[in-house]
Order: sequence, then C-alpha cells, then structure tokens
Amino acid sequence: MPPTTNRRQFLSKAATGAAAFAAATHWTASSYARVVGANDRIRIGVIGVGGMGSLHTRCLRDLSEPNNLQTISVADCWLTRAQAGAKTLGAPNVYSDYRRVLDDDIDYVTIATPEHHHKQMTCDALDAGKAVYCEKPMTHTIDEGLAVIEKQQQTGLPVQVGVQSTSDDIYRDAAKAIRKGVLGQVVQIQTEYVRRYGEQGPWRQPKVVRKHATKPADLDWKAWLGHAEQREWNPNHYFEWRNYSAYSGGVATDLFIHRISRMIIACDLEYPTRVVGMGGIWQWPDGRDLPDNFEMICEYPRGLTMYVLGTQSNRVGVDHLIRGYRATMQFAGNRWIARDKDGKQLAKGAGDVSESIHKHHTNLHNHLRSGEPLSCPVKIGMAGVAAVCMANHSWRTSQMMAWDADHMKMVPASTLTNVESHQVSRTEAATSS
Repeated sequence: MPPTTNRRQFLSKAATGAAAFAAATHWTASSYARVVGANDRIRIGVIGVGGMGSLHTRCLRDLSEPNNLQTISVADCWLTRAQAGAKTLGAPNVYSDYRRVLDDDIDYVTIATPEHHHKQMTCDALDAGKAVYCEKPMTHTIDEGLAVIEKQQQTGLPVQVGVQSTSDDIYRDAAKAIRKGVLGQVVQIQTEYVRRYGEQGPWRQPKVVRKHATKPADLDWKAWLGHAEQREWNPNHYFEWRNYSAYSGGVATDLFIHRISRMIIACDLEYPTRVVGMGGIWQWPDGRDLPDNFEMICEYPRGLTMYVLGTQSNRVGVDHLIRGYRATMQFAGNRWIARDKDGKQLAKGAGDVSESIHKHHTNLHNHLRSGEPLSCPVKIGMAGVAAVCMANHSWRTSQMMAWDADHMKMVPASTLTNVESHQVSRTEAATSS
C-alpha cells in the first residue's frame, strides 16, 4: 500500500479494487464455485487440533460423506495432537509446521488456534490461494482485523469467521422484521453470556497442567508463542491461554463475540461509536490478567446501545431483548416475539438456534460450490472484534473508548472531538428503522 494511502482510503476503495483483482484471478464467489464444482470433492487442511480444533476434526469427519469432503493435511505445533487429529480424519499428511499445510493441494483451511495466531495464519492462507474458516474471534486485535480485511479484499478469497451462532437463521429472520419497522426506532439491545465455574475458575485445567509440568518433547513451544513474549515453558499459558491477554481477550472474545455478532446481524450494525468495559478479577485472583467477571456497553451510530452481561460466577442470565420505540423483541428458545408497550403481540418468528459448527462449515461448503452468502464474512467478524477489543481496552485503562472513523482505530473518547458527528439524527434513525 502506498505510504500516502491511509487504511480508511484503502478500505473505501477496496470493493472496486477487490472486484477487479478477483475477476483477474478467477476468485469471485461464483467463479470459485465453478472451480470447486457442485459435485466435486472439497479438499481441506486443518491447523490446530487442540480443544476447539478437536471439535472441528469430529465435525469434518461427520460431514465428509454427506458434504463430499476430504481432509488432506493436519498441522499442530504439538505433533502428538496433529497425529491424533489426522487419525480421526484419515488425513495422509501430518505436520508440526502449519505452513506445510498451505503448500498442499487444498481448497480451504480450518484455523483453530489461540487468537494471537489468527491474523498471520489467515493472511498466509489467503496468500497461498486458500479459502479460510477461522475460529472466533477473527483476530486478537483491531489492527490485525483490518489487516485481514485488506488481505481478503486483495485476494477475493472467502473467509468464514467461526462465530457459529451467525448461521442460526433466527437472527436474520428478526432482521427482516426490524427493517420493516416492527419495532420502530431501535434504541437498546440487551444480551448476556453467563456461567458459574467451580473452584478452579474459568478455563483452568489443573490436572492437565500438573501432568505436563515438563514440556512434551514433540511440542514446538517457540512456534506456539509466535509473536507473543518469549518465555520458558509454562503449561498454564499453553493449556489455559484464554486467561492471558498475550493470547486471548478472555470473556469478551471467547464468549461475548457469539452474542454480539448475532445482534449485529439482527440490527445491521457495524463499528460502535463508544464502548465501556467494566469488571475485574474478583472471584479467581490466580495469576490471570483478564477479568473473570465482565460487562460491556456499546453505543452505535444509529442511536442505540447494546448491553452485555458476562458474570462467570452466577448462571442466572437476563432476557435477550431488542427494544424499540414501538415494540420490544424478545428471544426465547427458537422463537422471537415482538410486543408493544401494552403487551400486545405485533409479530413473531422462529428459526434455528443450534449454534452448530456443522451448519457453519456447511455454509462455507455451499458458498464454495454455489456462492451461498457466508454467515460470518470478514465484515461481521471485524464488527465483533472492534466491539470486544474496545471493551477490553476500556477495562484495562479505565477509559471510555471511541471509534475514530477517519483513522480506523480506537481512541480514548475524551480525545475524539467529533464523536457527535458520528451520530445520526433522531429523524434519520426513525426513518431507517
């Protein structure tokens, strides 16, 4: 990118540029479908077969016959894990270096590694001409997310972000009703992701940690650390990485991303205007540096806020609601119901709420074969990353964060003098609802 071109200019021009690039290299959705073919076998590589990665291996095994798949390669920095994953999938190629997967003849790669690897692996895969399924969140940081968007737009290759709840059609059904004005002007969203852990706290595995006090001989610890701070073998960091900010965003990026992404779809949201994150390490002060109890509030340019509750000490949640001037939409199970201020039902709908990895992979398979729209493309993935990263930074710095649209970055809200210019007028918002 020329030094005189800023990121915002790049992204604003990307639709035209990416279309031209894709046309030149035959990587539009429809032409990619022709390359794969409606009846052709889709060839897959898998990077990372630990916790979530093992779920993906079982999913791809289950889908191999009905979706006509073949897993060619499996890689993990712990070779023992890679071999186990390859055995599950019947994959002939096993590597400890993920880059070897990208040299193989595959159509897409599944990335199920800690968050701090997502950006580099996704960009490397796109550079190698592979489509991508990348576990959530799309990236560890906002800058990394913008880099993935640039790379995806340059190559035109599909990227499915692994927020599987976005393949649940209930939220797109709700979005249709909201666009029709069932709720009137939408002013507030309320959702949660609550759990209650035992004495060990979120994401701790004391038995596994004790068992591996000494690093396994075939585990490439330096490769696992990647660009994170180099340190001696630490089984807590390896097995319990979601508790450490060097590799994860904790509650916000591992849990909230599911709830936020589906509300982003329901209400057609993108980057938040301002975000606050609050909470602390209150229940389990055990060396973690990410909160065990967390909440966040996002404000959006359309003139609405989204509140997310996230205690890990109590499993009693709150109703999942979208509040509008005319009515309130409540989600319960596989249904949504919109009622006015007097409780009169105005509309209702239903849809899948399975949060199925199988369905999410199948959506990518259908996209590759027929151009079916992706459930969680990079645009939605980036909107989620921006919100949760701003919330985490707000918590760490005790500041309200704002989105600087001119420079495509988060800044302390007190330093952004034109926050109000990002707001739409009440009349505009009402008209668009």
